[in-house]
Amino acid sequence: MNQKAAKQKNLTWFARFLNVVETAGNRLPHPITMFAILAASIVLISGICAMLGVSATGEMIDSKTMEVSEQTIRVVSLMNREGFAYMLTHAVSNFTGFAPLGVVLVTMLGVGCAEGSGYLSALMKKAVSVTPAMIVTPMLVFLGVMSNVASDIGYVVLIPIGAVVFMAYGRHPLAGLAAAFAGVSGGFSANLLIGTLDPMLAGISTEAAHLVDPTYVVEPTANWYFMIVSTFVIVAIGTFVTDRIVEPRLAAHRHTGEDAAAQTALSEQEKKALRAANLTLLGFIVAVAVAAFPQDSFLRNPETGSLMSGSPFMSGMIVLISLLFFLPSAVYGRVSGTYKSEKDICGQLSANMSAMGSYIALAFVAAQFISYFNYTKLGTVLALKGAALLERSGVSGPVLMVCLILFSALINLLMGSASAKWTILAPVFVPMFMLLGYSPELTQVAYRIGDSCTNLITPLMTYFAMIVVFAKKYDENSGIGTLTATMLPYSIFFLIGWSLLLVVWMVAGLPLGPGVALGI
Repeated sequence: MNQKAAKQKNLTWFARFLNVVETAGNRLPHPITMFAILAASIVLISGICAMLGVSATGEMIDSKTMEVSEQTIRVVSLMNREGFAYMLTHAVSNFTGFAPLGVVLVTMLGVGCAEGSGYLSALMKKAVSVTPAMIVTPMLVFLGVMSNVASDIGYVVLIPIGAVVFMAYGRHPLAGLAAAFAGVSGGFSANLLIGTLDPMLAGISTEAAHLVDPTYVVEPTANWYFMIVSTFVIVAIGTFVTDRIVEPRLAAHRHTGEDAAAQTALSEQEKKALRAANLTLLGFIVAVAVAAFPQDSFLRNPETGSLMSGSPFMSGMIVLISLLFFLPSAVYGRVSGTYKSEKDICGQLSANMSAMGSYIALAFVAAQFISYFNYTKLGTVLALKGAALLERSGVSGPVLMVCLILFSALINLLMGSASAKWTILAPVFVPMFMLLGYSPELTQVAYRIGDSCTNLITPLMTYFAMIVVFAKKYDENSGIGTLTATMLPYSIFFLIGWSLLLVVWMVAGLPLGPGVALGI
């Protein structure tokens, strides 16, 4: 028996199950072809459902006016005159308006320079020399969870760096990518701070609560205590899954060409370049901080003075992040000799975009699929019908909340936007649970748990295609099946662990946030 066969024989039943998932998934067509098939399927299904008059009725919140009204949503067909015209005239705008596209490309201008100049490699070598290996995984998951304060930054910055970090420690790069992805996406609702998602969901919950109590207000801090504890739970689960399930399985059936830990010794020239680059990095951070400090700063919201909500600082975060990588990378490359002149830097920028060619092609097709799905209202109809079914289930207590978690996790496989789903589900579940004695804040927590856990395995998550491309850099044979099989354990364990945390929280009667009880 050869070494590979021996390793396969020693796999657990769960690892073998994941191998089956991966193999089946990777036997599917190329991701570009796969998304094209999915888009074509949406066209066909929408035509059939529209012909049969499939619809659903329920209370919904208008995302612009925040008014609640009963609406009947019907499936919109793409197999008619209007549908064909929509597909033809919106193909370009679907692509250019695809949310992750600009974010990814602008960020990669800077991140690519950090890698191409050698700055990122030097940073990793320095980190390896001073950071204990045992804290690498929890640190990566924790940073992923915390990154959601700045919205989607973690997807395009931390996830690719996660792979590099693990390689620097001689570990499997896909495991590092997975750990970062798990924190960024699976733990999207957890945080030690109030993020951009909290006020958005709180506003929707408030409007839904007004159906029962016109004076009820859900504050952005409504789930803060629970989410602080959730952060540590997610980090613990993410660390366990990475170290005990994901990485051993990857090492057992795939070799990456990394036989040992990366050499950590830096030459004198590299040390000099690293010092200059780090000083540049520090100088840039100080300059931004100084610019942001005055109350009338151009980086602040001109109406409220806030640096977070509706401010140029948050809106321009992508550009700032790109500069954060680009400026020290240019200095490092010049001092180390990697870049001889500005022409080399410009050549690096071109190379960065060339490396993203496969993602750009995939993004075009993925954008059509997601746009078609949203246009046809299939996800909305399914969500309303599922909500009505859960409403009639008759369960109560912690079991009811776990059912809502599982339902939210399932719906998340069909609809990507957290706020869009909540505008549909909140008017159903918030009033219903209020009449049963449960606070809107508790209902919101249950929704957030389910909504986060399955982000990792749904192609409708807008950054999913980008993660597939990142994974191919370290394993050219990887595909949708590889990513799904790698992330599935995180989804399962996050669902179980987070649901148990909520059950314990309810049994103990702990407050969800400042002054927020479980009941009303």
